[in-house]
Order: sequence, then structure tokens, then C-alpha cells
Amino acid sequence: MKFLDLAKVYIRSGAGGGGSVSFRREKFIEFGGPDGGDGGKGGSVWAEAVEGLNTLIDFRYQQHFFAQNGQHGMGSQRTGADGDDIVLKVPVGTEIIDEDEETVLADLTEPGSRVLLAKGGNGGWGNLRFKSSTNRAPSRANPGQEGVERTLWLRLKLIADAGLLGLPNAGKSTFLAAVSNARPKIADYPFTTLVPNLGVVGIDGKEFVIADIPGLIEGASEGRGLGDQFLGHVERCSVLLHLVDGTSSTLTKDYRTIIGELEAYSPDLAEKPRVTVLNKIDALDPKTLSNRKRALEKASGGPVLLMSGVSKQGVNEVLRKLWAEISEDRAGEEEVTPWRP
Repeated sequence: MKFLDLAKVYIRSGAGGGGSVSFRREKFIEFGGPDGGDGGKGGSVWAEAVEGLNTLIDFRYQQHFFAQNGQHGMGSQRTGADGDDIVLKVPVGTEIIDEDEETVLADLTEPGSRVLLAKGGNGGWGNLRFKSSTNRAPSRANPGQEGVERTLWLRLKLIADAGLLGLPNAGKSTFLAAVSNARPKIADYPFTTLVPNLGVVGIDGKEFVIADIPGLIEGASEGRGLGDQFLGHVERCSVLLHLVDGTSSTLTKDYRTIIGELEAYSPDLAEKPRVTVLNKIDALDPKTLSNRKRALEKASGGPVLLMSGVSKQGVNEVLRKLWAEISEDRAGEEEVTPWRP
């Protein structure tokens, strides 16, 4: 299945049906009076988050969604049928954005959550509604209310607990394959990962989700490489796992490159908790490893963990550190302000 995380859709709710102008005419019934029914309501357009989807690819092939109009009212006080609603089924984590591509109208982060995108028009009143003691034979009826037409953007941000960051070939996909059942493409050339991948990780009886995104390079915020378009998928993460290639001769520069791109994309994302890991230590001798760890600690200003995704050395320590950050973030979200009568 192809991955698509941004789609443009055109929606229109149904118009309400017009009211009816009708009079009761039956044999032996004098002064039957008005009996025109109301028009039916137009269908509405909804968006609903459903499980089992992880791409917006369906909206590449169908972009127009028009709800059904309500039927017109009829004589004998018959109300027109309501138009059917249309429901856009989107993956969990989808944002609904206005046409200006800035205003977020809704963020569907829970399965089953729904949002009304365009309300159907009300049906018009039939002439029966206008009967009064002074107007016993009204010959007017209201037209139905017009539907709402909108252009919207759907943007998917994957739901994950931890996000992987690093330059191309830093070992992100290898790490994800080593700790989960995910099978991302792995090769010895840059930009092997072209779309985000998710993996469920288990450690000490606990489970959490890790997102692997394509590697960043210097100038990604200006569109170089694959750009920073995929950074949105780690915005929801509780913690970021920054992998630095231990075999690189410029590892401190590599570290600063990623931090600079994070800050250029979003200062809030750059402030998220980060776990810095020196990867590929199985290819380093003890002296080189010690020197490069010391250099990376100086550049990051914090502790650095050691790991090898190939030999799985240090992997459990990294996962435990990630889980500690995730559990702390979840505990903060579950704090509820006490109710005051």
C-alpha cells in the first residue's frame, strides 16, 4: 500500500428540499385548506477516525464528496425525505485543515471520534406552516437552505510514543527491525527509508510504538533531500530517539545538523525530551569509542547511551530509557484537576 500523508478534498453538504404549496381537494370536503409538507434536510459531511488505516491514499483517487440533497415536500402534509450523510473515513491521527493550510479545524486522535465538516441545509416550510386565523389559504412556501461547499486539507500525523531521528544511514531502520516485527527496507546507501514506518516494541512486559522517519540532511528545512515534511509524524511523540552514526568522522557536526533542522522546523519539537545514542559501536575499538562518546557528550550537553542495532548490544538499555520518558509523559497527561463544587 502506498503511503500518503497529505490530501486535498472538496466537500459539499446537501441542500434542503423546498416546501410544497398544496391544498386539500376531496369530494364532499369544502374548504380543505393548505396541506403542503416541508422539504427534507440535506445530508451532512462528516469525518471519522477509524482503526486499520495508516495512509490517506484513498483520497488521491477520490477527492470530491457531495452529500445528497433533501427531497421536496409534497401534498397531503408529506415531508420530503432527508438526504443521506457522507462519512470520510480517515486514519487515527488525521488533522482537518482549512483551505488556508494553517487553520486546524479538528484533530482526530481517538478511534471513533467524529467531526462535522459541512452541515446539510434545512428543508423549506410548506404552506401548511403559514396557515393562520387571518390567512387561511396561504400560497407561499420556503425554498430549502443551500448546502455548504468547502475545500479542506487532510494531514496525517502518525500516533507513536517515540520517534527516531538521525542522518541517512544512521541505523534507524536497523534498530527498528531489531526491536520490533517491522520490516523496513535496509541497505548501505542513503535515503533507504522513503516513508515513515511504525513498530511495536516490548521491554520488561511493557509495549510502546516507535516511528521511523526518513533521514534528515543539512538544509532539509529548505527542501533539500526529502525535506522535513515527515517531521510532523514525530510531533505527537513523548520522546525522540536521536541516533548518531559512531563510524562517522564528523559525529558532532552530524548531531548539530539534526538539532538545527529540528529548531528550524518547530521550536516546540526541538524542546521535546531526547535520548541521544551513539550507534554502530560494534565497528569501533575501545579507544575510539571512548573518544567519540566523550565528544558527543560535550556536544549534546547530556548523557549519551551506547548501542549497536546489528549486534543488539545496549538495545535494552535504550528501550528502558525510552519507556521511562514515555511513562513519565503519560503520567503527566493522566493528572486530573480535582472537581470543585
